[in-house]
Amino acid sequence: MEEEGKRELERKWAITWEGFVQELKKAGYIAAPMVAVSVLQYLLQVVSVIIVGHLGALALSSVAIATSITNVTGFSLLSGMAGGLETLCGQAYGAKQYQKLGTYTYSSIISLIIMCPPICVLWIFMGKLLPLVGQDTSISEEACKYSMWLIPALFGGAVLKPLTRFLQTQSVILPMLITSFSILCFHTITCWTLVYKLQLGQKGAAIAFSLSTWLNVVLLGLYVKFSSSCEKTRAPLTREAFYGIGEFFRLGVPSAVMVCLKWWSLELLTLLSGLFKNPKLETSVLSICLTISTLHFTVPYGFGVAASTRVSNELGAGNPQLARIAVLVALFLAGSESVIVSSGLFLSRQVLGYAYSNDWQVVHYISAMTPLICLSVIMDSLQAVLSGVARGCGWQHIGAYINLGAFYLVGLPVAGVLGFVAHLRGKGLWIGIVAGSLVQSFLLSIITAFTDWNKQVTEARARVCERRSSVENEEN
Repeated sequence: MEEEGKRELERKWAITWEGFVQELKKAGYIAAPMVAVSVLQYLLQVVSVIIVGHLGALALSSVAIATSITNVTGFSLLSGMAGGLETLCGQAYGAKQYQKLGTYTYSSIISLIIMCPPICVLWIFMGKLLPLVGQDTSISEEACKYSMWLIPALFGGAVLKPLTRFLQTQSVILPMLITSFSILCFHTITCWTLVYKLQLGQKGAAIAFSLSTWLNVVLLGLYVKFSSSCEKTRAPLTREAFYGIGEFFRLGVPSAVMVCLKWWSLELLTLLSGLFKNPKLETSVLSICLTISTLHFTVPYGFGVAASTRVSNELGAGNPQLARIAVLVALFLAGSESVIVSSGLFLSRQVLGYAYSNDWQVVHYISAMTPLICLSVIMDSLQAVLSGVARGCGWQHIGAYINLGAFYLVGLPVAGVLGFVAHLRGKGLWIGIVAGSLVQSFLLSIITAFTDWNKQVTEARARVCERRSSVENEEN
């Protein structure tokens, strides 16, 4: 009897290990191309800044500020709100309610387009607002001109972000990889041509970015329209899409808050670094640290997408155990990646600064900051996956509260005390962000660890069925 019990236990472990390996393959199929897509999309704005940088200091500084402001006030909001589709479309796809994916996507596009006009007003008056917070007048005026030419890209993003989530939640990633690479090539050539050959200056870079965004929309739109991969999930535009706007906002708004709160805290740190005695050095070092952190985040973001897709699909399909395994696999991938990257950064800390500057002060400062950057890498990898799990389950409102507490009740106060009171300067500011990330990851880990996955399946089914009932009631 005892031997039989041991064999049964071994059999269960074998099934669990087999399930882990199978899930690892599924997650890798999503995560690997999504990492490439994230990097390629991030490089679009990098290419613009590099090309414009050769026009002079004024053009470079104005484009850098405009890029930061438009990301914070516009593109990050659209990307964050589109995260609501990761819950709705992902769970509907798992529940085999395929037509709802198209309907949810229409609801998202309509909602995001509604968000664009108020953002446009802010960008149009950026030239008058930036001097009020201490920015140079000439830089502010040029930044405003650049931002206004990005308005078409904003409306393009209102369509593009939902389209990418529509494909992502079906694990259709390869078309996005192909289009992202093609768009980067197109953008590089177009940006250089408009800026230098047609002598449009920095305005040409903004026009190129807008054209690239809309070309991406057209390419993905054609794929969705004609591809057999989307045959089941395509849906006509009906009244149901308008009925779903309120439901989308209920998930989209906290999703945007969850994304933007941390983003805004990092931008605020860069502004605070300008208040130290040597603002040029401090701001340069903090900007480099932020660049390294942002570039790295494109990798765990792919793992987060995989976690969100797999968890939402399995919850919609009624498989709580597979959803739990999907979380474990995503954490395993993120943990392995963070160890490799942080080890590489730490070992290269003495020369890392030379990638950004030849100034020995900057290089030495970056060397001292690298251990903290390594901690940020580990925390970012964990929170990217855990945030993906939150989006897959529909916990965006919980994530928003956690980010508010982690970064604005812990992170920024600690950064202020260590940076200005303890006189640790930029190192103190970054320690504050690491502390906020630690609190964020800890709280998300606690919530995930104590999750009742059977209950999550019930809630996912209720969410999918509720939409149908509400629409039927409206029509009757």
